[in-house]
Amino acid sequence: MTSAASAAEDKRPRLRDLGVTIGVFDPGPLNAITDVRGVRVGHRTLIEGERIRTGVTAIVPHEGNVFQDKTPAAVVVGNGFGKLMGTTQIMELGEIETPILLTNTLAIAQAAEGIVRWTLAQPGNEQVLSLNAVVGETNDGRLNDIRARTITHQHAIEAIEQASTGAVVEGAVGAGTGTVAFGLKGGIGTSSRHLPERSGGHTIGVLVQTNFGGLLTVAGVPLWKQLGMNPFAPPPSPPNAGSIMIVVATDAPLLDRNLERLASRAIMGLARTGSVGSNGSGDYAIAFSTHPGVRRAPDATRLSLTELGNEQMTGLFQAVVDATEEAIYNSLLMATTVTVKDGAVEALPVDEVVRILAKYGRLRN
Repeated sequence: MTSAASAAEDKRPRLRDLGVTIGVFDPGPLNAITDVRGVRVGHRTLIEGERIRTGVTAIVPHEGNVFQDKTPAAVVVGNGFGKLMGTTQIMELGEIETPILLTNTLAIAQAAEGIVRWTLAQPGNEQVLSLNAVVGETNDGRLNDIRARTITHQHAIEAIEQASTGAVVEGAVGAGTGTVAFGLKGGIGTSSRHLPERSGGHTIGVLVQTNFGGLLTVAGVPLWKQLGMNPFAPPPSPPNAGSIMIVVATDAPLLDRNLERLASRAIMGLARTGSVGSNGSGDYAIAFSTHPGVRRAPDATRLSLTELGNEQMTGLFQAVVDATEEAIYNSLLMATTVTVKDGAVEALPVDEVVRILAKYGRLRN
């Protein structure tokens, strides 16, 4: 990513910078998925010439050996027009054993190759003969020459190796470099929630790759009406298809059954923003728990795990719905206009958004 692009991103606000809050729980210190202890995020962005706008984003579940110390996980499909690699083994075994990579539709194989090479090279994995690479995608072909297939396995490895526990760069970066949402520039967004001690004291973090359509709604306000963005209007109208990848992390001790319930609530957060899961949309949520007490060793013959009871889940459900909604808004707000040879996709007009939200009384005094 160029320094000029980074500077432009720095000038864009996140949702809370506008004075808008979602839900009742406070975010973590970074308001990011990396507020879940040990979770790391890295990007590899490719911007070349007038037509290459793509990249890879890596989410690493914890700082240990991810294969040898597997994390419980679950996948929920909102609409299945997508190519989420690794799904069936997650559904069968209820765990992930590699980093999660996000990229473009035609780079799944290269991203998986990067995961395989990186995982096999980790100390302690010398005898590994099988692994389940997890790769999600959205189609960035509107802004990116996707058929050029510029992503390589080395780009995927670099995204993993650059992953850190700090603040997450958002907007047109990594796997969000070429994405489009609601006809505007989409991208990577993130948010978190920290439950108070009386509700368990756990943290939920969400990261999204937005590339979908619908009737853009922010904090209950129909921006699509105010901005003239009805995708069902006569042409020219904004596109009403695409996809979204949602990654949910928590430090709450949950096994795959309740992680599936958690992931299903992320789809509710998506719906709040105006998505209806269009025919061509691949809408997926992956949820995992980093709690040491629920991780699984590959050679374990018996597991003795302690997880939260069902009655403790409601606060986490509220947190993931709110964090997903806010992460989507952050992906739009932090994305900058992207220009390619065939035209440009404009960023969400912040001044207009502020004016409209103020009109509806959504801004804090």
